Amino acid sequence: MGNIVHFEDIMVGDSLPFGPLTVSRDDIIAFAAKYDPQPFHLSDEAAAKTHFGTLAASGWHTAALFMQMLVRALQSEPAMQAGSLGAIGIDELRWLRPVRPGDTLRGTNEVIDKTPSASRPEMGIVRNRATVINQKDEAVLTMISITMWRTRPS
Repeated sequence: MGNIVHFEDIMVGDSLPFGPLTVSRDDIIAFAAKYDPQPFHLSDEAAAKTHFGTLAASGWHTAALFMQMLVRALQSEPAMQAGSLGAIGIDELRWLRPVRPGDTLRGTNEVIDKTPSASRPEMGIVRNRATVINQKDEAVLTMISITMWRTRPS
């Protein structure tokens, strides 16, 4: 399979930067209308009546934007993309600040733990801490994901 980043090549502390991506007002409203149609995600008028004050992206939209940026970063590194086998879950997800129209997001995905799979020797499990920040360097989302990676063939 050519050049592949295997589980054995991944080290605790490794970090993959991702982004940037600028969020538009239209994108916030379109996502909310389809997936999270709460009023404060759909209009400034409704948001003004809440703690948000102005239009705020759905947290699920922010999580989807993280995934978009992360996958683009993986796709820019073919050896990493070839080694990745997807994810089995999330241990923790926090929305720390609202994402607003015009915000530019970026971040890092850092390896915090790795364990060989007890039941699947062809893969290992890697836990990552993702942090998404805005243009003011304020964290807007943190997440700990559990991912699977190919092991080196014996």
